[in-house]
Amino acid sequence: MPVDEPPPAGGARARLELQAIRALLDAQRRRVTRYAERYGPAPDIVAPAPQAAATSPPSGQEVLDALPVAALLLTPEFGEDGEIRDVVLLARNATARADETSRFPGEALPPWTGPVSLFERIPSLAATAIPRMLTDAHHQGAPQHSDTVEWLVNTRTGPVRVSAEVRIAPCGDHFLLTWEPGGRLHMAAAAQHLMRTCWAEWNLADDGIQPSRGFRKVLGLAESAPVPSLSDLAAATTPDCLTTLYQALYDVLLRKRVTRCELRFRGSERVFRMVAEPVRIAPGGLVWALRAVMTDVTTDRRRREATRRAEREARREHERADAVAEIAGVLRDAVLPHFQDELDGYGLEVAAVYRPDALGAGVGGDWYKARGLPDGRLLLALGDARGHGLEAVTLMAKLRYALAGLAYTSQPVELLTQWLNEVACADARESTATAIIAHYHPEHALLRWTCAGHPRPVLLRDGRAAQLPAPAGGPGLTLGVLPGTSYNATETKLETGDIVLMYSDGLTERRPADPDQDTHRFLGAAENCFRESAPGPGHAGLQDYVERLVGLLDGPHCTDDATLLALRRP
Repeated sequence: MPVDEPPPAGGARARLELQAIRALLDAQRRRVTRYAERYGPAPDIVAPAPQAAATSPPSGQEVLDALPVAALLLTPEFGEDGEIRDVVLLARNATARADETSRFPGEALPPWTGPVSLFERIPSLAATAIPRMLTDAHHQGAPQHSDTVEWLVNTRTGPVRVSAEVRIAPCGDHFLLTWEPGGRLHMAAAAQHLMRTCWAEWNLADDGIQPSRGFRKVLGLAESAPVPSLSDLAAATTPDCLTTLYQALYDVLLRKRVTRCELRFRGSERVFRMVAEPVRIAPGGLVWALRAVMTDVTTDRRRREATRRAEREARREHERADAVAEIAGVLRDAVLPHFQDELDGYGLEVAAVYRPDALGAGVGGDWYKARGLPDGRLLLALGDARGHGLEAVTLMAKLRYALAGLAYTSQPVELLTQWLNEVACADARESTATAIIAHYHPEHALLRWTCAGHPRPVLLRDGRAAQLPAPAGGPGLTLGVLPGTSYNATETKLETGDIVLMYSDGLTERRPADPDQDTHRFLGAAENCFRESAPGPGHAGLQDYVERLVGLLDGPHCTDDATLLALRRP
């Protein structure tokens, strides 16, 4: 946080706001100064010294016991080189004895019998900073302080870890070792680092500042850098935050209430939340200091912004999916036929069930067609365009309408399939699809059909289901893969009561895919539905059967749209 940089050049508004902040602070300084001058202490009056009581001086142990912290009185033992060879523990004060009793009850430590070597009584102290601190105190003749000293004490129930702030001070020919348990300063600094939080109190009269130990680190300042005054803080604030900072200072200094704001500092992308409160000279009186807690909320802000972006994107995707589903649904309803008994004149009953992909946009590329032709034949087809959503529906509609037009040429199904492949190959995108294309000749009860990479139809006769044999040379290539592909047709003679089932692989396919298992699953389901209840007469009876069959095969494991087209010779 560069506190010594001037405000941005040319930022007239920022300069005015910074001047306003400084004027607000200066005005409060004058108020506090006038208050101090008016209500300051009266001139010193030298009072006569009280008559000293005739008492004996306290003993060394009494002096130790009067200390508010745990203390040990040590005496050094020197070697021939004049260096400390050992230290003897001469006495403990009451606080040290109470601390030992609370941490090590019973016989955890040897009983105190008088002066003893400190490192014999607690051997693990030799591996800590205490020997070095004793040496430094001896050579420098000055107190030594360590934030945290940790050692282990073996007890009957296991090792006990001790953590304390230790101070060693020369005391005549002795040393006074004091400690405070818990390492509070160390834990406070660690907490500030973990929570990215610091605090400070700014005196408004003399610019005195009392920062927390982690203040510089949290704000990104060097350890040797001066703690910024409120004026320095304002100078380092980005122009867009100056108005917010002025309002916060105004609320604390003049309205005397707790306030909060967010600040960004020039040269940094970090964001800090400052919560400030007034410190008053007397309840309800003048504000003489400002106390504030500052928390680095950069990560939280970024997470919230990322969450908001994700929510906006999800909302846009949801709206897009709804729009695609609506358009595709209208298009699907327009191209998928809804027939009842209009094909009875051709000697066939036809029923169909379409189940869209529930996990996608609710639509897919499945399509089917059943339409009478002028020459007396019946065109029957079922296909599956690659993909899902609007793109698949568009390809499905293109192929379906192309087939409807080509069928009026009265050409055989193998040529219709070849032409339909050319339509798919001519599409600018990767437009592939599978299909069964068939002509039904009512005068011969003959179904003549081709296969373009699609599951072969199933014949249900007398309750037994079997897949129809493939055309000569096997199933043809998927539509849209290779121009100039030719297809072969095969013929199936239908007997009275026969049912031909054409279906898309979305009805049977599971992950991982196994075509043979998928086919066996379909054959078994077709026979089971027939045994449970044979299809009733008429279109309604056939429709009931195909709906029961789809219901048996459908479920949460289905990940594609599925279509079933049934033909029955009544």
